[in-house]
Amino acid sequence: MLSEILATGDEILTGSVIDSNSAYIAQKLEEAGIEVVRHGCVGDDVEALASILKEISVRADLAVITGGLGPTSDDITAEAAARAAGVEPVFNREAMSCQAMMPEGAECLFNSVGTAPGFVLRIGRCIFFFLPGVPSEMRKMLANGVLPWIDKLQKGERSFSLVKTISTFGLAEASVNERLAGLTEKFPGIKLGLRARFPVIYVKLYVREKDKERAKILLEKASESVLNKIGEFAFSADGESMEAVVGSFLRREKVTIAVAESCTGGLISNLLTNVPGSSDYFLFSGVTYSNKAKIKVLGVSEATLNKYGAVHEETVKQMADGARRVASATYGVSTSGIAGPSGGTEEKPVGTVCIGIATPDSVEAYRFNFQLNERLRNKRIFAITALDLLRRKLLAF
Repeated sequence: MLSEILATGDEILTGSVIDSNSAYIAQKLEEAGIEVVRHGCVGDDVEALASILKEISVRADLAVITGGLGPTSDDITAEAAARAAGVEPVFNREAMSCQAMMPEGAECLFNSVGTAPGFVLRIGRCIFFFLPGVPSEMRKMLANGVLPWIDKLQKGERSFSLVKTISTFGLAEASVNERLAGLTEKFPGIKLGLRARFPVIYVKLYVREKDKERAKILLEKASESVLNKIGEFAFSADGESMEAVVGSFLRREKVTIAVAESCTGGLISNLLTNVPGSSDYFLFSGVTYSNKAKIKVLGVSEATLNKYGAVHEETVKQMADGARRVASATYGVSTSGIAGPSGGTEEKPVGTVCIGIATPDSVEAYRFNFQLNERLRNKRIFAITALDLLRRKLLAF
């Protein structure tokens, strides 16, 4: 079955309100084996909405429409649906509320958490589900009204949609795409998508099959192929974040970490402590932004700072080792760099970062230049790079 999702409302059309409903509905429809082929948005205009509903009615089997159900002047969805269907709005006794006017022939969908009922209406080849735009109400009605209805519609012809997400870091999106060339030809039935959330690239694999076990096997084989092609740059086969993966390693090995940050300003610590249960392994965080703090808190040598400066391998080595020592942690991680947009030099341009990793056996330092001139993007890639270096250390532990 082919489906479409349409959000209504001037507030969504103009960007004043973010449409989170459509993403949620799409996910649930895919899980139910319904293929989503189009998302759309229309403002509070009866004629425009009626026109779009007519278009959908000739190309989709099923559609979910959100918003415009209620007692106010901008709640025009029922009227537009009636126009699209060529019927009159009538009083629906089943709804029994001030929003009880529905298109003739519509069936009421009960709203247990709000006052605006939804309704189901066939227009042309398509069955439309009209739901309120309030997310909490929409989600409840989708679960209790729409999805059970869809199960009945499929009458044993249901297909199963499965998705696998592989998280990668260290390769550009174009490089990931190049490595995965030919994958869909090798595994017919698999759809491949790449999604960038700087600086991580997510590889998404989709499969839809009537046989669930066949779908699982196909997805697993394709996933193994992706992992082989991406190699060391793949850090999670389950779509996890870098900080969650690092946290799992730390917990499993029963080791601890301390962090000393300069240019990242606490971002590494923030990421690590966003993971539930991070108190099991996270011991210390110090934002030692000034040289004075590096000396006083971490024990960095003043001579080292005078000779090399704050952004140098020798400095971050002492920072990482100092953090580890102060907290009596297994590992220490440190950063010092130039996030920009100013402050760079020919030797140390904006985008330069030095990262230190202290272990029970050694202290190592790394230097990178990411050639970015955006402060927040630099901070983020510095932080994720530091976590990735730690991840690689933990893999070798």
